[in-house]
Amino acid sequence: MTNTFESARTPDNKVPLIVNGDDFGYSKAVNEGIIRAHREGILTSTSLMVNEEAAEDAVRLAFENRGLAVGLHLVLVLGRAGLPHSELPTITDQRGRFTDSSFKAGVQYYFSKTARAELRREMRIQFDRFASTGLPFSHVDGHTHLHMHPVIFDELIRLCEEYGVRRVRVVKGEMKLSLKLDRKNLGIKLVWGTVFNLLGRWCEKKLERREFLRASRVYGLLQSGDMNENYLLRLIDQMDHESTEIYAHPLALDAQSDSIRENPGGPIELQAMLSDRIRLAIDNSGFSLATYDNLSMKEKA
Repeated sequence: MTNTFESARTPDNKVPLIVNGDDFGYSKAVNEGIIRAHREGILTSTSLMVNEEAAEDAVRLAFENRGLAVGLHLVLVLGRAGLPHSELPTITDQRGRFTDSSFKAGVQYYFSKTARAELRREMRIQFDRFASTGLPFSHVDGHTHLHMHPVIFDELIRLCEEYGVRRVRVVKGEMKLSLKLDRKNLGIKLVWGTVFNLLGRWCEKKLERREFLRASRVYGLLQSGDMNENYLLRLIDQMDHESTEIYAHPLALDAQSDSIRENPGGPIELQAMLSDRIRLAIDNSGFSLATYDNLSMKEKA
């Protein structure tokens, strides 16, 4: 017998639609946006950055909102490390931060044996920190999707098996529909869409051999920072009926926060998450709001 992904169903016999808010724990403005999107809107799931300044606040909020599924947002670029620079001298700067360049990080992790050794230690620290919160792992994903890097992904699978995590985000299958709906920045979208479709196929095979679970399609990469109401309405209307994750970066409007300068589209994405029109579109779509727990597999001879 072999295992294949089935067209998973929710208790109401609809196709699961996971709506995830990334970067939980980055700042209090991000945390507030995610919690509002969950309490008042369509957001069902979030991904926690365990090393960032508002991680403790995020954990507190997660325990106050137990219906919100929480996964680990593995940060190995564009963020803080859990270990000090003295223990990660190759992959962090003097402030204990990773490079801001995903390309530079990816090259370094691939070619440097020293960097890979430091990387493995840091990944374990982040898994440990999440486990120590007492929150159950909903899933694992990565900041800028760097978790899909071949060196990182193999170690991620090993750690997931050790910590009992069976659900991982794989970004794939977005490009055709996303470009149909919005062709702004077409060249960049074609490059990133192609790269992640290729990586996604490789990651899928790894996961399937180990009976891990994933959503069949993930939307958000090519529209990051602009998952607005109009785009989501058209997306929901035209998505294939298979398990799907939509992710965004909702942000509560706070002019004093660095978050608004770094994520100017965050308030727009929050308003989309709160939209009654979006909720009605989902209700009429054949999808049902879900979490990674609603994904399943079936046996096939």
